[in-house]
Amino acid sequence: MRPPHDRFIQTGRLIGVVALALALGASGTAQAGDDWPTYGHDSGGQRHSSLDQITPANVGQLKPAWVYHMRPQNLAAPSAEPSAAEAAQRRTEGAGPYRRRASRFSQSEATPLVVGGRMYVSTPYHKVVALSADTGQEIWSYDTPNGAQASLRGVEYWPGAAGEGAEILFGTRDGLLIALDAQTGKPVPGFGKDGVIDLKTPDVMNGDNGRMYGMTSPPIVAGRLVITGSATQEFPQLGAYGDVRAFDVRTGRLVWTFHTTPRPGEFGADTWEPGSWKARSGDNAWGFMTVDVKRNMVFMALGAPTWDRYGADRKGANLFSTSIVALDAATGRRKWHFQVVHHDIWDMDAEAPPTLIDVKRAGRVTPAVAVVSKSGLFFLLDRITGKPIDPVVERPVPVSDAPGEQSSPTQPFPVVTPPFARQSFSMDEIAKVTPELEAYCRNWITSANMKFGGPYTPLGFNRPTINFPGRQGGANWGGGSFDPGLGYYFVNANNLGQVEMLTQDADGHMKMGGGSGPGGRFSNPDTKLMCQQPPWGLLTAIDVSTGKIAWQSTLGVSDNVPPEVSATGRPNIGGSISTAGGLVFIGATDDSRFRAFDSRTGKEIWTWKLDASAHATPISYQSGDGRQMVAVVATGGSFLDSPVTSDEIVAFALAGQGR
Repeated sequence: MRPPHDRFIQTGRLIGVVALALALGASGTAQAGDDWPTYGHDSGGQRHSSLDQITPANVGQLKPAWVYHMRPQNLAAPSAEPSAAEAAQRRTEGAGPYRRRASRFSQSEATPLVVGGRMYVSTPYHKVVALSADTGQEIWSYDTPNGAQASLRGVEYWPGAAGEGAEILFGTRDGLLIALDAQTGKPVPGFGKDGVIDLKTPDVMNGDNGRMYGMTSPPIVAGRLVITGSATQEFPQLGAYGDVRAFDVRTGRLVWTFHTTPRPGEFGADTWEPGSWKARSGDNAWGFMTVDVKRNMVFMALGAPTWDRYGADRKGANLFSTSIVALDAATGRRKWHFQVVHHDIWDMDAEAPPTLIDVKRAGRVTPAVAVVSKSGLFFLLDRITGKPIDPVVERPVPVSDAPGEQSSPTQPFPVVTPPFARQSFSMDEIAKVTPELEAYCRNWITSANMKFGGPYTPLGFNRPTINFPGRQGGANWGGGSFDPGLGYYFVNANNLGQVEMLTQDADGHMKMGGGSGPGGRFSNPDTKLMCQQPPWGLLTAIDVSTGKIAWQSTLGVSDNVPPEVSATGRPNIGGSISTAGGLVFIGATDDSRFRAFDSRTGKEIWTWKLDASAHATPISYQSGDGRQMVAVVATGGSFLDSPVTSDEIVAFALAGQGR
């Protein structure tokens, strides 16, 4: 039943510093207690709730407690064609043009925040709303300027300071940064101009405001600074810079800028062919950042440079693309970096949140950063120095045959932790889920004379190439969660291979091959069944005390095959959370399920069928009457093209408790 959209005046709760009640934990990150005040729950992105009311023993009693419908009732149905912003965003994050399935709904990947009894979330209907976290009733609603789309994955919260009110901060897909009063939903008057900053400044846009620039993920707060990334185009090569910037959280004054593509004289400039940095787009933080409050450090995950399939015009390793970079949060000065992929020509963006954890080994505790990305590899780095805690080696990889390309001869591989996502393909691994699928895939591969092999196989020139994990595979932006009690890091893998190739037009310009084969997913487009043997989706627990995999579980089912072979795992976009009750909650899969796994064993112990797939990261928080709640946004959509059949935020609680 749709809850009323009338204004609901909440009483008996304080929003601000007292309500947030942040305390500095041993890991150096701000901990959140019973609330969920930032995307990663704590500033270090562990996504772990200390609540333990819901356990493996009683999770079977979990039922919806309330549902909020994000779509206004009087809103006209969207066009079947994507908007310019939607089409551009698909290109930014690795998908081509498409026709939206006819639907009156729009997609969301948002993770709500909960502070002091209020839930804050951006919606795909040009709004940011505050709800009662207990009931889902709307408290206030803010309409973005000029119908701009609020950031796809959520908002950020600043608790305020003495005499200052709390703020909700978020970006828009057309390049605005907005600050709202958390209590009223009104723009903060002293922030920029009437609560709004235009991020499309000349130094970033290179003199052309028509270039793509916006925000699809929330910014992050470090002290009194709000730090922003951006979404830029993937093609053509030249466009807006992906610079990361910090603004005063009250005034909007620019405090520092970090050039993610180094300029001459800056560290890393020598990793670019001379002059190739100019107007180079990409190298951007379109995903998430984390903060070590104790050490006042910010950790950025950066994407690939443009063009991200061909780099003949940018020879070199190309720092700081596809890298983790640690900065001094006060000044923006680089402390260290770790490049996950050299000279990225696979779109292997490192956009998952760098998770700040403590690693306990032989009686010693090391502050660390857990790093995952589309590569499907797990790196564990010392948080202070950026040096690998477990060995990392440079291994030879295949060399590109594209004209003019100089691919990197080696790539970094962890030695201790095996890959958590598929890295290769061979003909004896063709899917045998059904005879029809096997026949389709075998014929497609052989008739197209596809190229395939191990990790980092460059795109073939005029020859379709199968790549794993694929540009939408591995961990993607969802990243992982961490249970500090168990010492387990949980990450979901998307084994969604990609078939692409490079071609050359009559003028000698390199292009991506098109059609149902090249440029497509390694699957049957009619059945959405993958062409390699399952599992097609996995949930993995890595024991950081050893670096070894503790368990792996299949994540997702295929509903269009016989039941006896349906446990295939499914492609997934979104992340997991862990709880002190011994559970890992995750949606993400394109099968419209929300699941709970036993965090010690990996056993799937609860499943709920949603009205649409939840391509978002859930949260857990405590209600005013003492219930542990688990909430998730479930609309469908994402680059998996799940049917967009809902507009729901669904909050769950144990049946029979409270209301």
